[in-house]
Amino acid sequence: MYTSDREYSLSQMTWELKGFWPWVPVKGTSMEIGNELLGVTEWMPATVPGGVHYDLYRAGWIENPYQDMNSLQCEWVENRWWVYRTCFEWKDIYPQTDTVATELICQGLDYEALIYWNGQYLGEHIGMYEPAVFDITEQLQQSERVELLIILKHPPDEMGQIGKTSATFTQKSRFNYKWDFSTRLINIGIWDDIVLKSYQHCSLQDIQVKTDLNEQYQGVIQIGGEIQPHGKSKGKKSTLVQVAICDPAGNALVQLKQSLTENESTFTMQSLIDSPQLWYPNGYGDQPLYTVEVALLQHNIICDMYTCRVGIRQLEYVSNEGSPTDALPYTVRINGRKIYIRGANITPLDHLYGNVTARRYEWLIHLAKEANMNMLRIWGGGIIEKSILYELCDMHGIMIWQEFIQSSSGIDNTPSQRPEFLDLLQRNAISALNSRRNHTSLTIWSGGNELMSAPNIPSTYDDHNLALLQQLVQQYDPQRMFLPTSASGPVQYITHEKGVSHDVHGHWKYEGNPQHYVLYGEADHLFHSEFGVDGLSHVRSLHKFLSQPYRRPTSMEDSLVWRHHGEWWDTYGRDIELFGSLDNLESFVDCSQWIQAEGLRFILDSNRSRQFNNSGSLVWQLNEPWPNVTCTNLVDYYNEAKMAYYWVKEAYAPFRASIDYRSLHYVVGETVEFPLRVVSNHASRDFTINMQLLDGKGQMLQHHSIVGTTNIDHAITPTIFCCEIPQTADQLFYIRVQSVCGDQPIADNIYPFSTRQQSIYAPALDQADVDLAVEAHHDWTHSSLSGYHHTSFWKREYTVTNQGNTVALHIYPYESTDRFWMTASEGYFTLFPGESKQIVVTCCDQAAELFPADRSILYTAKDDQNEQTSQPEIAFASFQQHAIRSNIEQSLNM
Repeated sequence: MYTSDREYSLSQMTWELKGFWPWVPVKGTSMEIGNELLGVTEWMPATVPGGVHYDLYRAGWIENPYQDMNSLQCEWVENRWWVYRTCFEWKDIYPQTDTVATELICQGLDYEALIYWNGQYLGEHIGMYEPAVFDITEQLQQSERVELLIILKHPPDEMGQIGKTSATFTQKSRFNYKWDFSTRLINIGIWDDIVLKSYQHCSLQDIQVKTDLNEQYQGVIQIGGEIQPHGKSKGKKSTLVQVAICDPAGNALVQLKQSLTENESTFTMQSLIDSPQLWYPNGYGDQPLYTVEVALLQHNIICDMYTCRVGIRQLEYVSNEGSPTDALPYTVRINGRKIYIRGANITPLDHLYGNVTARRYEWLIHLAKEANMNMLRIWGGGIIEKSILYELCDMHGIMIWQEFIQSSSGIDNTPSQRPEFLDLLQRNAISALNSRRNHTSLTIWSGGNELMSAPNIPSTYDDHNLALLQQLVQQYDPQRMFLPTSASGPVQYITHEKGVSHDVHGHWKYEGNPQHYVLYGEADHLFHSEFGVDGLSHVRSLHKFLSQPYRRPTSMEDSLVWRHHGEWWDTYGRDIELFGSLDNLESFVDCSQWIQAEGLRFILDSNRSRQFNNSGSLVWQLNEPWPNVTCTNLVDYYNEAKMAYYWVKEAYAPFRASIDYRSLHYVVGETVEFPLRVVSNHASRDFTINMQLLDGKGQMLQHHSIVGTTNIDHAITPTIFCCEIPQTADQLFYIRVQSVCGDQPIADNIYPFSTRQQSIYAPALDQADVDLAVEAHHDWTHSSLSGYHHTSFWKREYTVTNQGNTVALHIYPYESTDRFWMTASEGYFTLFPGESKQIVVTCCDQAAELFPADRSILYTAKDDQNEQTSQPEIAFASFQQHAIRSNIEQSLNM
């Protein structure tokens, strides 16, 4: 990032917004009668960065587009032109006296814009990701008073999820034209910052910072870049480039200098760091970052500066074990150590991605890190994310798989070859490569999402479109691997067929009992870059966007409103089959989330049991950009972590012991073998595992213990738990896997099974009332954590005890005031009678919702700095049981 007192953000100015019919703001007056053309709205306050829909909602022009089917009433917005306006005295905010040149830099215009400075037309810009840059040196001399107008045309008529990829012609984010997890709400606005930047006679351009390890295990930091001259004295002066490198604690390590003659415009320098502190992904080590500062001087005057923080690490890609000779190298190796990928896909954080706050980005990365993830795939139907996301991933060890903005479309999925598209693609790719390549977290580039040359056949490097991108990556960022697309073949989708699956996608539904377990338990793919299982959002979230008449169990076939919020992800029939009748929304949510968690847990454990023949899993998806009734996300739009989030967290733990099985129901009296699978990030750790067969009263019917030592490169199967299926009072039985690795207790892994042949989990709905006691320990602690600049965290410990005489399923904490976001050390855990568990809860103050029912509490940018004066209030709930508070919090609320 640039750090300079010569750069000023215009987001601090007062902005206004007004809507017009197309072309009207250019013409201004009627040709026939000469009258001023007034527009379709009045001037209203605008947010920059931001989006038009948010400003329209604040001004009362539209209702909450996320409520019920209101987004249909907002589609007129995409058919208008929108004008942003700000006025200021430029010398009052920008008193530069030694300036040779000044530029107006629009970092994110969405999508086609005309820019005017005091009525003078500066130019037109097309594209979201390549900055619009205009030299305004002469304009500043003409007037100190500035009126800046940015006219945004209506968005282009691009493809949504269903269409023809071969016919795409823009680099507009496609998800908000309608996708399975979103509606049609096409963003328009200034989605990133606008700055004025002044220059002296030269500036730094396209800085590249590379790190590596040499054979002597020294850290290598290489810095290169270009010098851009400005003003009339271009090329007339020699320049000096100085580089200062500080260690992660801020201590000066190295100073480098390189003088350039008036004919030289590029520089390259390198430093060797003895005993470097190495950067590792989350779960494998720390993330120390070195500070690199580049200064450009002429006659001892600093003309420009660039500062970034980088981790020293060696990045390699190697073939999977037992991989076919024609397979790509899907195993990432960092500092000589193979890394098993445990991660998720992300969509844009909101339909209105310009209004996403820093705190929301920080909470997203907190969620990923707490879930033991080490990679996020930034999906090709979304956006090239803002800088803050990559900076957070650098600090927290979350590797990035970045796709260029291309995606499948269903009718055909062939990468577009249209000349205007390839030109835009190239320009946007170069901009992304130059601006993102200095982030240590960036690990993989991909040509796009699900690009296919034929049905079920992913496109390859032979495609002209993808060959262009491959060449650009090789030119601008040769350290990183470029995958042609995701999945990368040779078949697109997971299959029962053996020997044909390298990187695959699918499926996205629970495949049924026992089909789900046969498919995923016996698959042989090398990498699994997208798959999911669907489940309902939390009840509290559903109440925020569904009106009262729609808050009842139903199917997508029977409710247009539910269909509008997640048509593809109907779980009603699935859950009726497994649980029988679902009488209320709370029961439906409990059951739907259970099966989502169960389905994902089995997929992840099965993939990981083949480490490093299988090199990783990326769940579809961590988040969602608008509120769905049901979806494949782990965390819903309102940042409520679903049951699947916590079960994925456990499946991604550094040490994991799981059992293999092929069904959720068995016949009483039959003997069934459950192989134990053990996998770890660490080698030669002693472990003890206790496997138990229990009934719902907690009676132990069978048990088996084993000790062993972990293997860093492979999962091991140290034993098989051989069980005789019991007859129990409620026809349910449980297998529990309890583990200790080294001296560290591991979260229990509990598997509910049934001896029923139909509605196998129906008895869980009929359990007697659960009797939980919750005790809070000490007071809340409130502090900042390293790597989070806009978020502070509340922490408190609780003990939960099952005082009843039957099992308490899926116990979880939640923050009851709805003023804080929350994660917990464990969630959706099970306690048998008399058992207790200690839970640490972490909360942060929410950033206000974009579309609250009460417009008086709308979000402002200051909300990222404001903190709640009150404390969180935690309640606990379990399957079919809700709202159990701690003894302390009960007394505080009496």
